[in-house]
Amino acid sequence: MRYFIEFCYDGIPYHGWQRQPNAISVQEVLEKSMSTILRHEVLLTGAGRTDSGVHARQMYAHFDTLSEIRNGDSFLRSLNRMIGRSIAVRRLIRVEETAHARFDASERTYKYFVIYKKSPFLRESAWLSPSVLDTDKMNQAAKLLIETHDFTSFAKLHSDTKTNVCDVRNAYWVKYENSFGVPGIVFTISADRFLRNMVRAVVGTLVEVGRGKINVEDFRNIILSADRCSAGTSMPGEGLFLWEVKYPYIS
Repeated sequence: MRYFIEFCYDGIPYHGWQRQPNAISVQEVLEKSMSTILRHEVLLTGAGRTDSGVHARQMYAHFDTLSEIRNGDSFLRSLNRMIGRSIAVRRLIRVEETAHARFDASERTYKYFVIYKKSPFLRESAWLSPSVLDTDKMNQAAKLLIETHDFTSFAKLHSDTKTNVCDVRNAYWVKYENSFGVPGIVFTISADRFLRNMVRAVVGTLVEVGRGKINVEDFRNIILSADRCSAGTSMPGEGLFLWEVKYPYIS
């Protein structure tokens, strides 16, 4: 029987979502705890993979069981007690045997948070910019992402990805309103899929536009170059959140 779990996590304590040979990951923590509760090995397939330090406001994964989980609420309570404070499992969803957390996702949304003043409360969930950025110019450049299909310029070098084509549907910056009164901005980007390191590389290049180091036409040329070395550096992971994952059969 196949189930989805919906969960969220603080990425700071972990070396990303995916299991690592010599480092702790979100996947490993969940699989070990679920295997203990269900008394058989559980293997999770996630909607994607986040890098070290990157957070997830909403993430899904699927797994198979030998028998039906009759009391979902009890299962969630037991699981949340075991996995510690940095991960929270929200829902258990019974799905068809062919449902797939990665391949069935119709859209994913990431957000990157930037602040302009130092805050001890936001240091692990936003990037502190040394200067105020020109969001108008950054939004002009971000619009070019919606017209783009080949994202090789923002792809991790030497990856095993078969194609660098993505369908970006939204990409924009707005003022970041937070409860601590710290001024900042947030970047939102939605697409059918993302390449490894893509969002952090896109944000790093847009920040160069915001700093005035490159202009909008330079940004266009970086896209057209299909050369990762021409784009900006990847931003730190703590400001990045996997914000939402959509499926046609989950509301």
